[in-house]
Amino acid sequence: MKKVEAIIKPFKLEEVKTGLNELGVEGMTVTEVKGFGRQKGHTEIYRGSEYTVDFLPKVKVEIVCTDDKVEAIVASILKQAKTGKIGDGKVFVLPVESAVRIRTEETGEKAV
Repeated sequence: MKKVEAIIKPFKLEEVKTGLNELGVEGMTVTEVKGFGRQKGHTEIYRGSEYTVDFLPKVKVEIVCTDDKVEAIVASILKQAKTGKIGDGKVFVLPVESAVRIRTEETGEKAV
């Protein structure tokens, strides 16, 4: 099993979700996060004072899936989240050692 984590621009969430639903992804976790990479934030002026916005709003999408679905999921996220501009985000793929569904106590891929 693998965990796919994608950090994307907030306005791209609906497109990413639609693309994943078309692949048959049954569940995901979405979290509003803040961060920066090469973008390094930007400066803004508020009431005449200039200040730096270091952390930009992003959305983190997390999906746990079987190994055979990883490539299709990553490809879908890349297709739907890409704008071609700086700050599009990142996708991480991590190994998942085990999973347990609390309600039924199913383990492994059955729990996903």
